[in-house]
Order: sequence, then C-alpha cells, then structure tokens
Amino acid sequence: MSKLTDVPKRILIGRALRSDRLGETLLPKRIALPVFASDPLSSVAYAPGEVLLVLSIAGVSAYQYSPWIALAVVVLMFTVVASYRQNVHAYPSGGGDYEVANTNLGPQAGLTVASALLVDYVLTVAVSISSGVENLGSAVHFVIEHKVLSAIVMILLLTLMNLRGVKESGKLFAIPTYVFVAAVFIMIAWGAWKGIVLDETMSAPTADFEIEPEQKGLAGFAMVFLLLRAFSSGCAALTGVEAISNGVPAFRKPKSKNAASTLALMGGLAVTMFCGIIGLAMATDVRMAENPAVDLLHNGVPVGPEYVQDPVISQVGEAVFGGDSILFLLLATATALVLFLAANTAYNGFPLLGSILAQDRYLPRQLHTRGDRLAFSNGIVLLAGAAILLVWIYDADSTKLIQLYIVGVFVSFTLSQIGMVRHWNRHLKTEHDVAARRRMHRSRAINTFGAFFTGMVLVIVLATKFTHGAWVALLGMVIFYGTMTAIRKHYDRVSAEIAAAEGPSDDSVRPSRVHSIVLVSKVHKPTLRALAFAKLTRSDTLEAVSISVDPAETKALREEWDRRGINVPLKILDSPYREITRPVIEYVKGLRSENPRDAVSVYIPEYVVGRWWEHLLHNQSALRLKGRLLFTPGVMVTSVPYQLESSELAKRRAKKRQDWNAPGSVRRGPVDTPRPPKAPTGKG
Repeated sequence: MSKLTDVPKRILIGRALRSDRLGETLLPKRIALPVFASDPLSSVAYAPGEVLLVLSIAGVSAYQYSPWIALAVVVLMFTVVASYRQNVHAYPSGGGDYEVANTNLGPQAGLTVASALLVDYVLTVAVSISSGVENLGSAVHFVIEHKVLSAIVMILLLTLMNLRGVKESGKLFAIPTYVFVAAVFIMIAWGAWKGIVLDETMSAPTADFEIEPEQKGLAGFAMVFLLLRAFSSGCAALTGVEAISNGVPAFRKPKSKNAASTLALMGGLAVTMFCGIIGLAMATDVRMAENPAVDLLHNGVPVGPEYVQDPVISQVGEAVFGGDSILFLLLATATALVLFLAANTAYNGFPLLGSILAQDRYLPRQLHTRGDRLAFSNGIVLLAGAAILLVWIYDADSTKLIQLYIVGVFVSFTLSQIGMVRHWNRHLKTEHDVAARRRMHRSRAINTFGAFFTGMVLVIVLATKFTHGAWVALLGMVIFYGTMTAIRKHYDRVSAEIAAAEGPSDDSVRPSRVHSIVLVSKVHKPTLRALAFAKLTRSDTLEAVSISVDPAETKALREEWDRRGINVPLKILDSPYREITRPVIEYVKGLRSENPRDAVSVYIPEYVVGRWWEHLLHNQSALRLKGRLLFTPGVMVTSVPYQLESSELAKRRAKKRQDWNAPGSVRRGPVDTPRPPKAPTGKG
C-alpha cells in the first residue's frame, strides 16, 4: 500500500528532504511575519465587528464606547507584545509559554498552559477559516450557501500546503498577507483623506439601518458588564501573539533578536489597523447586530432572514472605495485569503508544541518526528482533523466559534507572565552585575504588569463569555490535561518496567535451554528454508509442528516427510474444531509450564509478495498467530521470509521510480548531496 500511495504523495507534498537540510527551512523575518503573525494581523478583519455586535445589544447609542474599548485593546496589545519580547530572549528554545510555566511554576502549570494553547490553536483554525468563508461569501454566494463544505475544503488545502514544509508554505502565504496589510492601510489613509481633508461624507451600506436594542435602558452594572463583554470580544485581536515565542527555533540567526523584532512589527501593524477600522466604522455609520434578521430595521421593518450581514471591514471598504471599485475587490479578496491563511499560525504552533510535549512524554512519540518535508506531519494532520470536527459541529459560524475563543489565550498569557516574574526573581538572586540587574528589574516590571493585566482580562473573559460558549473551551482544556497526564503516566510506567537492573536479574540470565519449533503446513520451499535456518541456530531441541485439520492431508504430509527423509521430528497437533492458532498456543504454553526457565523459539515461514491485494490472500494465519504469541512470556517468534516472483517485480518497479527524473530535472541539474567523509587510512 505504501508503494501504491508513494507517487501521489510525492506529487502533493514534494520530494522528501534529507535531515541535514533542516537549516534550509529556517525563516527570514520577511517570511516569518506572515507565517507566525498572520493570525493577529488578520483578526482585525473580525475583532472590530465583534465589539460592535456586543454593543448593539444596548442599541446604536452604545457605539460611542467603541473608541474607548479600542484604546483598552491597544494598551493590552502593547503590554503583551512587550512581555513576550522578554520571553523570546529568555527562552529561545521554542517551548514558549509551556516552557516558561513548566520551568518556573511546575509541571501542573506547564500542562495547563499546554492544554490551553492546544485548544486555542484548534479554535484559531476553525475561527479563521469560518470568518474567511463569510468574507468570501459576500462576493461569491456559492461559498456562503455551502459554508461548511467550503470551510472543510480550505482546511484540507491549508493542511496540504503545510505538509510541504514551513518555508515553502511561508512563501505562499507572504503575498496575500502583505497585500492585505497594504490594502487596509490604503483604506485607512484614503478614508482619512476623504473625511478630514476633502470633508466628504462616507456611508456604509447599513448606515440607514436602525438597531432594535435587545436590552433597553441599560445602565449601571448592566452597562459595565456589557462593555466588559465587548472588550473581551475585541481581545480576539491578540490571538496568535504567543505563536512567535513558540516558533523561535524556526527563525534564522540571531533567532531571539529576529523573533523580538518580528513581534514588535506585528504589534504595531495590528494595533494601527484595528484602530483605523474602528474609527472608519464610526465615521461611516456601520450598523451590526447579533440577530440581524430581527434587530436590524430598514425603514422601520426588520430586514428578515434573507439578509446577509457583511463583516465590518467589508462595509467600511465599500464606503471608502465604492462597491464596484478595483480597490474594494482587492481588499475583499485579500481579506478572505489572509483569514484562510491566518490559520497557518496554528499550523506552525500546534505541531511544534505537540513535538515538545511528545518529547516530554505527554503526547504520543509520533508527534515528535518530522515528516518527509521536515515538517511535523502528524501534528499537522491531528490539528486539521480537530478543526474540521469543530467547523462541522458549529456550522462554520464564526460568531458562535469566537465565543469559545480567547479563554485559552489568556490562560497561557497569565501563567506565562507569572512564570517570567519568577524567572527574573531567581536570576536576580545570583546576578551581581549592575547593568544586568538593571535590565532584569526592567524586564520583571514589564512581566509583572503583563501578568496583572492579562490576569484581569482572563477574569473578565470568563465572567462575560462562560455561558456564551467559553465553557466548551474549558472542557476541551480539561480533556487535553487529563489525556496528557494519562499518557505521561503510561510512559513512566513502561519506562520503569523495562529499565535494566544494575545487577544480575532474570532478564540478563541465559535460559537453561531453547526449544525451537518450525510451523509446517506443507512440504515446500518456504518450509525447507525455515527448517534450514532453524538448524543453524543450534538450539537444544528442534521439532516441526503441524496442525491436523484434515486427516487425509495430515497423512499425506507425514508420508512425504518420511519419504524425503527430513531429519527433524514432525509432531502433529489434533484440532477437532479446525482451529489453527489455539493448538499452537496451548502446546507452547505447555512447554513453558513444564520448563519455566527454558525459552521457546517459534519459526513461521511467510511469503513475501509484491502486490497489495496479494497480502490479503497470504500470511493471515501467521499474523494472527504472531499476535497471540506476543502475549506469551518466554516465547520468541521469528518470521522466515520467502520471496515470490511478484516481490522481485515490485523491487524492480521501486528501482525505476527511484531512478525517475521529474520534468525539468535535467534542466535544473543534479541535486548536490553531501558526500560521507572518507574513512581514515591509518597512514601518518
């Protein structure tokens, strides 16, 4: 089957890369920005809308608070960016929040952070893809009519691109991300020019709509709670900030410096775009509602279920550029693309974190190995499967999914910053250099403020979003935590059980005798080869064992055995119920019980075939028998292969594929591969 799938695999993800080419996959800053920061940069496409959606509960009059909410988000963004710049310098190995919490707060805190991040990465893919589908659906109605299918297809395409390798996928993602950033800045600049300098009136498509408040006359604590909820929704703009600290090993040298610079650039761009879109939404009178079919009124009448509510960025773009302009189409296309590609932040963070957790024995070890293209392929596939499940459950609705969002982010933010405060406290006890201590005091102050601010936001998010879906994210964190704890206990138990004793033990003592058994069904070439190999081992006893299912066949086997003069005793085991496996197992167990210190070696002749369907026709009894014998102590099983002609044909086909040159390979020239060093000649 592997041979059958090898060609399509190479076509889809490319030729396998040697391990010594890992350095070629490291990212320069211009590629690292779209790879690791596409999530926070693209979140400006939906975070402003989420703020207005929550405020609309109190009616359009509550929109006056949106600039203050935007200011609070900006302060939080700068705080988090400044805090994480300390992280990437102190912990450049790529563990990020998990490593900080695990090292400074203990394994339980580290596992809590890891659980939060894993949940958040899955939600990042689901939210980004769903939001991208909704933005694209404003221009292409087929997409919005088949939201779930479109979202799943995009997840699969994104998975395929990431399986090709981080650097190659980064180049694909760079252009849409930079086009999106440029389009948003052009929109902000052009909108400011038209509104301030030219004094033109810009109106969003929903400017003439009215909002029917769900809760009229909110004041006091109720209004404060609503503003806090709007602020927590606006904090979606901070998702993905931690991905850079997790991805420091993927940067080119100097890794920490390049990661810190990318983090600062990302923060500046995201803050400017977020504030600009909020300001233009106010200037163009954008109207949003959580339940637009009922709460949005046009000429005093609800717009009805047929109305499709476009995102804030689309409405602002139409007001600034005009609905039919090239710049508006460019903005809409770039927004949809960058939202799809924003999930790439999770595709880089989730597999890398999974690899670190697997190395620490909290996740299956398969997540620690790199695939053909030097990417963590198993982690990428696992992330895609979880995101597809979420998209299917929530019908690719970004408004529903975003309620699950943010919780994991701020859990990891808060614990990470508390861990950094402990980190600086520990180093200040041993550091005596005045300049170094001054830098540490400054870093500790930044991380202390970051821990306080993000902790406060975490409380706000839990209080305002818990009943709206945040409990699902917490449940996911608990499931991840419990699963990883159980996996670690299993690995620890296995390690303790298989650890070699320092002194002599039963495992290091040679068995007193070895009984060898060759399983025989007929006298043919595979059987004779297995008998010859078993004789070479020079065990204490050797016998051939056959199962009597048909008396006539058993009689013919014994006659041929005697006729050929095979000098190995043949033992026939009766099987009145025509079973093959059970008589062998019982016979082997009988030998073990009679002589507990003796070992039993079972030799099984097997055919080696070359076609996938031939595997279904041969060796099935051998597979079942080997599976049962694995659970029998003191028994060794040896497969003695006999290559059929079809296996030789398969070998020649494999050699042809290996020698095959892709179109254009002659034009490109041969691939240089490092030669192994010459062996020393021993001459002086």
